[in-house]
Amino acid sequence: MLMISPRMASGMQEKQYTPCLLSFFIYNPTFGPREGEEEKKILFYHPSEVEKNEKIRNVGLCEAIVQFTRTFCPTKPAKSLHTQKNRQFFFEPEDNFWIVMVVRNPMIEKPSKDGKPPTIEYQEEEILDTVYGAVVRQCYSMYKLFNGTFSRAMEAGGVELLTQKLEKFFYRYLQTLHLQFCDLLDVFAGISFFPLDKMTYLKIQSFVNRVEESLSLIKYTAFLYNDQLIWSGLEQDDMRILYKYLTTSLFPRHSEPELVGRDSPLRPEVAGNLLHYGRFLTGPTNLKDPEAKFRFPKIFVSAEDGYEELHLIVYKAMSAAACFMISASVELTRDFCEQLDSLVGPQLTLLASDICEQFTINRRTSGPEKEPQFKFIYFNHMNLAEKSTIHMRKTASVCLTSVHADLMKILGDINCDFARVDEDEEIIVKAMTDYWVVGKKSDQRELYVILNQKNANLIEVNEEVKRLCATQFNNIFFLD
Repeated sequence: MLMISPRMASGMQEKQYTPCLLSFFIYNPTFGPREGEEEKKILFYHPSEVEKNEKIRNVGLCEAIVQFTRTFCPTKPAKSLHTQKNRQFFFEPEDNFWIVMVVRNPMIEKPSKDGKPPTIEYQEEEILDTVYGAVVRQCYSMYKLFNGTFSRAMEAGGVELLTQKLEKFFYRYLQTLHLQFCDLLDVFAGISFFPLDKMTYLKIQSFVNRVEESLSLIKYTAFLYNDQLIWSGLEQDDMRILYKYLTTSLFPRHSEPELVGRDSPLRPEVAGNLLHYGRFLTGPTNLKDPEAKFRFPKIFVSAEDGYEELHLIVYKAMSAAACFMISASVELTRDFCEQLDSLVGPQLTLLASDICEQFTINRRTSGPEKEPQFKFIYFNHMNLAEKSTIHMRKTASVCLTSVHADLMKILGDINCDFARVDEDEEIIVKAMTDYWVVGKKSDQRELYVILNQKNANLIEVNEEVKRLCATQFNNIFFLD
C-alpha cells in the first residue's frame, strides 16, 4: 500500500510504503529428504508463479535457519528472522509441518536531486514480531476450522489431498490478509461481548434452550447481536476463531441496513402472527426455491477424542444472529430447514427488537456521550473479552483507528514487555507527540490507555487512569 507524504516542498514528495506480503509457504522437510527431491517438501507456495528453483532455495534457507537455531535451544527453534528489507516468520503448528510468512518492511522512498534515482529507507523496527506471529497462527487456526488438521488430510488422502486443500483454502484466504492494518487486536484475537441486563440475557438463554430442545439435532449454539457475542456453547478457542470468521468475513458479506423496533414492516410473504425477518446466511438463500441447495459449510471443533465435524448454520434476523452446529454425519433436509426457519425466525426477530429497545433505553439513561480525553484497549485472558475505543471499525479489509500508527506501535511494544514477565506491572510512556500511553497488567487482564493531556505530569496521568478504571471498569479489580 502506497501513501504520499507531503513532507517535501516544491512538488518533491516522499512515498511511504506500508508492510505487505511477499510470500507465504508451507513445507514438510521429511517429504523430500534426498537430493533431487527437494520440490516434494513444498506443499503450498504463494505466489505460485515463482520459479521452481527459487521456491526450493527459499524453503531450503528457512529449513537451514530452523535447524541452526535448534542447536541453541532444541525445544524453541526460530520464530522470526529480521533482515533489512523483510521479516520472515516461522510457525510449526504440527510435527514437521512448517508455515513461513515473509513480510516486506515498511519503507520510505525519498526523491533525489539532479535526476538521480530515489533513495529507499527501510523502517525495520516498525514491524512487531508479536503482531505478525499472531497473524501466522491465525492463518493455521482458520484453515483448521474449515478443514481439520494437516495430519487429518494426510490420513484421508495423502500429500495430494493435503496440497489440494491448502491450495483451495489459502488461495482465497491470503487475499483477505491486509497486513498494513494488523495491530494489538490481532495479538489478543479476543471476543467483543455485548453488554446486557439480566432479564434480556435470561430471555436469550431461554430461547437457546427451547430451540435445542425442539430441534434435538443441534449440538452447539452461539448467539450474537450487532457482531458481539452474547452466548456460546463452544469451547473458548473454537469460539474465538469462529467469531473471527463471522465478524470479519461472513457478516460483512451479508451486511444490510438493519431494521429495528417492532413497528418495522415485517416479511410480507409470511402470514399470521409468525411474521419475521429471519434468513439463512449459510445454506439456502430462499427456502421457497424448488432448486434450493441445502448444503452448509462444515467446521471442525475440539472434542474429547480429538475433534468433531459439524454443519454450520448461521441464521440472522435484523441485528441478531444465531449459529447452530449439527453433526456432519446427519444429512440436512428441506423439512429440517423449514422447521428451523418457522421456529427460530419469529422468536429471533422479537429478541432482536427487545435487545435493541433495551440498548436504546440504556444509552438514553447514561446521557449524551462526550468526547473522552482518553482511548483504551482492554483484554481479559481468562474469558477472551476484548473492548476497544481506539478502533472505530475493524474488519478483514479495513481498520479505522482513532489514533496515529506511532501510538499503536507503542501499545505493541508495551504488550511485548508484558509478555516477557509473569508478574503484574504498569508502564507509562510519554510519546513524542505529547500523548501519554499507559499499560496496566493485573491478574490476567491488560489495559492500555492513550491520554491526550499535553501538560499533565506523571501523578496526574496516574490519577486519570485510576478514574478511568473506576468509571469504565468498576466491577473489575485492578491492582494499584
